[in-house]
Amino acid sequence: MLQALSRIGGRRVLQACAAVAVVLGLLLWWLLPLGQPAPTGTLTFSTGVRSGVYQRYGERLKGDLARDLPEVSIRLRTSEGSQQNIERVATGKADFTIATADALATYLNDGKPGADRLRGCVRLYDDYIQLVVARGSDVRKVSDLRGKRVGVGQRGSGVRLVAERLMAAAGLDPAHDVTPVSAGIDTMPEQLENDRLDAFFWSGGLPTSAVQELSDRFAIRLVPLEAPLIKQLQAAGGSARYYRSATMPADAYRNAQQDQAVPTVAVANVLVTTERSDAAMTEAFTRTVIDSRDRIGREVHAAQLVDLRTAIYTDPLPLHEGASRYYRSVKP
Repeated sequence: MLQALSRIGGRRVLQACAAVAVVLGLLLWWLLPLGQPAPTGTLTFSTGVRSGVYQRYGERLKGDLARDLPEVSIRLRTSEGSQQNIERVATGKADFTIATADALATYLNDGKPGADRLRGCVRLYDDYIQLVVARGSDVRKVSDLRGKRVGVGQRGSGVRLVAERLMAAAGLDPAHDVTPVSAGIDTMPEQLENDRLDAFFWSGGLPTSAVQELSDRFAIRLVPLEAPLIKQLQAAGGSARYYRSATMPADAYRNAQQDQAVPTVAVANVLVTTERSDAAMTEAFTRTVIDSRDRIGREVHAAQLVDLRTAIYTDPLPLHEGASRYYRSVKP
């Protein structure tokens, strides 16, 4: 009798152990999709100018990536902006980057080196075009920039692309009707403050710290970019279709806007890699970007606008297989 009970008890213990093993196996399968080993190696993330949103976002994302990808060495590399970022990733000088949709479409349309290799991971936040002048300036619209010294961004930046297009849409020749100054957001505010610029364009998330800090110490104003100008801008077709009308809320830069919303142009940012990027690495990178939204957003406000519902729409780029795998894993 005792032996029979012992045999029954033993079977129950074995059955319980088997059940635990199944549960643990399922748990590991869930945590490690498709049984892929943890990514290893190095990756370079091309960001932007030092005081811009791309760089500030990248600095904070690096910490979360280091936590989620402990076997991967992550290097941030500053840049002039979207155009240089795209060239770096397309030609293998960087692994991941952020770039605006209009700059990506321009690179694709021009058939530049490596264009066919580019892939999207996440649609991030929107950039807002900001035309900044001293509060007492006589510039009230883009066409008033004629004869002025205008900061237009660095040669490899996305702001250079849209600034020149906006001036052309307003009937200005960007090379001859203004004095274009090639500078980034790291120096343009100081140049405006010290009367070495009459105006500058910036394309970035709201608020951009460099513009915020300028407004705290110097009286500035944001020039509205009205609907007729935006329609003229969009009429060029091609990559201009990625521009849309938007409004900077009254509290984006309280001192500069004096409680007034400002009409402007917006364009989406995309997290970019290439088809050569390892699928497991790209899946993990995409997961970290989505999961870190709220934490990073407390310091870089634009990050709060990353939305899982729209993140998959990386037009004009096809979605990378690793990113697609991530979105399938979180699909309800």
